Amino acid sequence: MATREVISTGNELAATAAVDAGCKFFGGYPLTPSSEIMHVISDLLPKIGGTSIQMEDEIAGICCVIGAAMAGDRALSATSGPGVSLKAENLGLAQMTEVPLVLINVMRGGPSTGLPTRVSQGDVLQAKNPSHGDYKSITLCAGSLAECYTETVRAFNLADRFMQPVIVLLDETIGHMHGKAIIPTSEEVKAGIVPRKSFDGPADEYFPYECEADEPAVLNPMFKGYRYHFTGLHHDKHGFPTEEIETCRKLIQRLEDKVAMHEDELESYEEFMMDDADIMIVAYGSVSLAAKETIRNLRAEGIKAGLFRPITLWPSPATKMKEYADKIKDVLVVELNIGQYHSEVQRATARLDIDGLFKVNGRAISPNEIAAKVKELY
Repeated sequence: MATREVISTGNELAATAAVDAGCKFFGGYPLTPSSEIMHVISDLLPKIGGTSIQMEDEIAGICCVIGAAMAGDRALSATSGPGVSLKAENLGLAQMTEVPLVLINVMRGGPSTGLPTRVSQGDVLQAKNPSHGDYKSITLCAGSLAECYTETVRAFNLADRFMQPVIVLLDETIGHMHGKAIIPTSEEVKAGIVPRKSFDGPADEYFPYECEADEPAVLNPMFKGYRYHFTGLHHDKHGFPTEEIETCRKLIQRLEDKVAMHEDELESYEEFMMDDADIMIVAYGSVSLAAKETIRNLRAEGIKAGLFRPITLWPSPATKMKEYADKIKDVLVVELNIGQYHSEVQRATARLDIDGLFKVNGRAISPNEIAAKVKELY
């Protein structure tokens, strides 16, 4: 893979990645600690014929992104937890209508206004179900500066593949971190873009929501000669509202199965010194950086710790987590919330003895804190 070396912040890299991945539209509203994404992309998009709009609020921000995506553009919004709360209803609309878009959430403390300038990972469960109803969310989580770029690129490709919103989680620490990153060249990224599927047959044979039970809708861009209907209601193959029992059942089951039956395409994780580990630390985002330093220090003391880092948080890499948990004595989940992914690790591993180290005061978890907790268990 052709690469380049850059010095940047996580937020800036995410904005750059979106443009390199073919994003032509940004709609949003500035919100700490995500605002730099909007600042950077508002400079970049006009240079390539794209559009960036600051709307009056977060609700309008996601609505215009949905509109741009309906017209065929790759489209992005960025915000933090309170903004996702405002966007929730229309994220549900995008799930139901199967409109692809990317939403970057740079996490800060909550609930409500919380700690706007401090780090948190309190939006993990929100990302699993940001809106009401039955569907399966796709959520990626960057664990390095380079991944702020590469996971944003992957999000756009997955959004078009699965025809739904894809969430990229950063946290305040990694979004504002400034340093060196090795990332793919823009040419490399552009070469890997796979456009969303489209229909090119006779207009009277086009049924956008008539597809296999495990596949997404095929939505041609609006204004390109094919007419169909968008609605948040349960709908038939044309997109028109219906209450027909079997049609409704198949629709909602398909929204689940188009992701659930293709998790192999989504699964992504990192294993760090896990080959001979006696204790498995599960961490993600910026916390995983502290965990790696902890593991190096513990290894020097003769304690065989390893890291399992989920990159795709939802759907979780449950099978691999269970595989390790079945042969490792202790499992420690470290996160900047009160245990949101801890419950998923318990579910995935079928173990109720999963330990946790949690912090919710807006400050990072240090390697020393993780090491002290590991020594309690070892």
